[in-house]
Amino acid sequence: MKRIFIVCWLLLCGPALANIAETTALPEQAILVQSININQADATTLAKGLKGIGKHKAQAIIQYRSEHGPFDQVEDLLQVKGIGAELLAKNRERITL
Repeated sequence: MKRIFIVCWLLLCGPALANIAETTALPEQAILVQSININQADATTLAKGLKGIGKHKAQAIIQYRSEHGPFDQVEDLLQVKGIGAELLAKNRERITL
């Protein structure tokens, strides 16, 4: 009798348990964010790793870095033409120095 109950329970609840396991695994994957060192990254890495940064803005970051030296703080990116507070906020968790 116990075996029949266990088999019925697994048939009824098994798929639901599998769905719960899948949905709890997704947020962990979504949290993984690649960090980009803005003092060392090349243009391709900047463009691919930062939201809203294309080839032109990536080149502007590199040009600013070569003219003014390495960034001392993340907020220094605001000095780069085309990068504003909103774009910086979108990428703050991705940026390292």
